[in-house]
Amino acid sequence: MVDTPPAPGRRAFLRTGLTAAAALTAAGPLTALSARTAGAAPMSKLDASPDYGPLIPARDHTTGLALLSLPRGFEYLTFGWTGDAMSDGVATPGAHDGMAAFRRGDGKVAIVRNHEVGAYRGAFTETAYNPTAGGGTTTLVFDPDKGEFTESWASLGGTIRNCAGGPTPWGTWLTCEETTEIAPNGTRHGYVFEVPFDGAGDPEPLRAMGRFSHEAVAVDPSTGYVYLTEDATPSGLYRYIPRRRGNLAAGGDLQMLAIESAEGGSYSTYTDGTGTEYRTSWVPIANPDYAPGETRPALQGAALGGAVFRRLEGAWWGNDRLYIVSTSGGPKGQGQVFEYDPATERMRVLFASPDAKVLNNPDNLCVSPRGGIVLCEDGSESEYIHGLTTDGQIFPFALNTVVIPEGGVPGKSVRAGDYSGSEWCGSTFEPKNGNWLFFNAQSPGITFAVTGPWRRGSL
Repeated sequence: MVDTPPAPGRRAFLRTGLTAAAALTAAGPLTALSARTAGAAPMSKLDASPDYGPLIPARDHTTGLALLSLPRGFEYLTFGWTGDAMSDGVATPGAHDGMAAFRRGDGKVAIVRNHEVGAYRGAFTETAYNPTAGGGTTTLVFDPDKGEFTESWASLGGTIRNCAGGPTPWGTWLTCEETTEIAPNGTRHGYVFEVPFDGAGDPEPLRAMGRFSHEAVAVDPSTGYVYLTEDATPSGLYRYIPRRRGNLAAGGDLQMLAIESAEGGSYSTYTDGTGTEYRTSWVPIANPDYAPGETRPALQGAALGGAVFRRLEGAWWGNDRLYIVSTSGGPKGQGQVFEYDPATERMRVLFASPDAKVLNNPDNLCVSPRGGIVLCEDGSESEYIHGLTTDGQIFPFALNTVVIPEGGVPGKSVRAGDYSGSEWCGSTFEPKNGNWLFFNAQSPGITFAVTGPWRRGSL
């Protein structure tokens, strides 16, 4: 056991974390990591980032607990634990999941956060689709200059299993239900809902975007097309072409990705390894909002030659590309990361995990303002948040060491226990300078804000 250094005070935190981040902002992005590891063996994992360094225990500036191990120079605070009272008096729901951050006009950051609650015990807010469903979203406000969270509120309720989603260029969060179940009161679930970063969400589902086990979305800012993933096997990669750009509720067309192959027909990506490349096109989905007894969208698309994947989950737009994750795809079933270029209709497997010790079933991801990719693990050994460069080199960035001691944490309602195997999710950077990375430990439900010398490396 490594002795954990004492937690510095708030003044020291702001001085060493924020000041260093601001100085590095002016320095501009570095490409040292990609250049240095360009010749590394494919599908291997570095023991530590050569730029950020090895992981060491770090104390939370909120509770004083050593909840993470991070590279030296990185610091963090926590907020919005399950059960914490929000500014509107509502208790913070549990099962924290996908998030996105938006810059406000006053310089603060609004973060919309999903809650993957699957119970029908009532909505936690009156702005609700199904008043019996317990999932939805909450919104947090963070001051990046002071390094503190300032307020939070319930922004959408009455949905179920809100797993991931994605931000839009027009300042909203698209929250996705990862289910196609019918509630006991007869309400059909399996939809996408839109939530503005500064208010309450619209409880009317975007039915034209399909009813399926939604996971994540990403929007191409140049076209307004919305790309959607599906957590199922077989699953499809979809794109939604709205009739009116930026107005998703006005309707549009849903399509599914197809991959050209010598054999023709539906192509399976299930076991494809690192470096596999594809030529792509799209096929129409005639019945996106399918009813019980009808054919679900993935099978509709596959019948027309659409490609199938194993559990497509995370999606993010960055580097003028779409990045998506197949959680259990690849030669070893431990995950694939795909990169899709809509300008050329080409896609490749950027990385396929060769072993759980390298990457264990990735789920959520985001792209850094500096071009690197953050991967959240969600497997039986889901201890790490990893960094992945666009040339396919992977390294550990954060280690989960969340243990709540007997007696709990003062002011918190979470139970004592070892949560170090909890799913990581919701990674998203502060959008203006990328000085803060936010992410969640789904259980016991904690939101983290991390700052430090990002520009030493690819993240």
